[in-house]
Amino acid sequence: MKTHYCLLLLFIIAINAFGQSEKSTNKLIADKFKQDYNQTAYDSLFSLFSPEMKNALPLDKTNQFFSSLMSSTGKITHMQFVKYEESYASYKTNFDRALFAVNISVDDNGKINGLFVKPFKEDNLPKPARNTTKLTLPFKGSWEVFWGGDTKEQNYHVESEAQKNAFDILVFDKSGRSFKGEGKSNEDYYAFGKEIFAPCDAEVVTAIDGIKDNVPGEMNSFNVGGNMVILKTANNEFLVFCHFRHSSLNVREGQKVKQGELLGLCGNSGHSSEPHLHFHIQNVEDMDKATGVKCYFDKLYVNDQLKTDYSPVKGDVIHQ
Repeated sequence: MKTHYCLLLLFIIAINAFGQSEKSTNKLIADKFKQDYNQTAYDSLFSLFSPEMKNALPLDKTNQFFSSLMSSTGKITHMQFVKYEESYASYKTNFDRALFAVNISVDDNGKINGLFVKPFKEDNLPKPARNTTKLTLPFKGSWEVFWGGDTKEQNYHVESEAQKNAFDILVFDKSGRSFKGEGKSNEDYYAFGKEIFAPCDAEVVTAIDGIKDNVPGEMNSFNVGGNMVILKTANNEFLVFCHFRHSSLNVREGQKVKQGELLGLCGNSGHSSEPHLHFHIQNVEDMDKATGVKCYFDKLYVNDQLKTDYSPVKGDVIHQ
């Protein structure tokens, strides 16, 4: 299945670093990086690269990347050194229209041999290992976990910081198919239109409802979450539900909901190849800053056996 839900970073490249560099060298390189970037002197930036970096990011791609970065975020207004991450000096970097962490690795010859640009996260954000709020399943009937668990084989989401503990959950028939007929329309899929419920008392902090459902097999990479709801629990856990059916939400931002209250209907909006429920927990509302929280449900049946305080994995057939 080609179901994907991911956060799109502007740019990631990491070449193996060769030893730690002195802070003074890193500062000189960071100052030069800021100056050349703001002056759109991308050829000069390219000259700061090590041979390995030049091979990985040739001049045309360097110009393309930094031009795109400038167009979307503007100039760098401030770079503040935060910490070292292995061989990388990490800078909290304010652009005109964005805040990113710019991580720069410098080799023994004073050349940039690693560059990593990603959304900036404050280290003091809480990072709970699991939920403390007791949760029920957010649906009725039997559904199967297609992606879920702690390994890449069980769950492709593990490579995403915010979604590393996410589930993609579908409805299958006895023959193991998720649709009837040829599966050309969303209505052919057993999950499409199923009711999705609040698994606990919470506040609605995000409610998006205006994105059209995809044709099965096609995906919307611009609005990756599609129609979505984020609930905030009393314990400051953020429950994320994605891919609702177009115009099916039953809640609005700021609304307080009770456990079992209808949120909306399962759909196929966003970066989704077929109707399914994407669900995960994160530590803050902003997905660009969030860390995933492992999800345990209070009581549920797993392959017809009652489980308590259980986190489902790929292949589990679950119901309340």
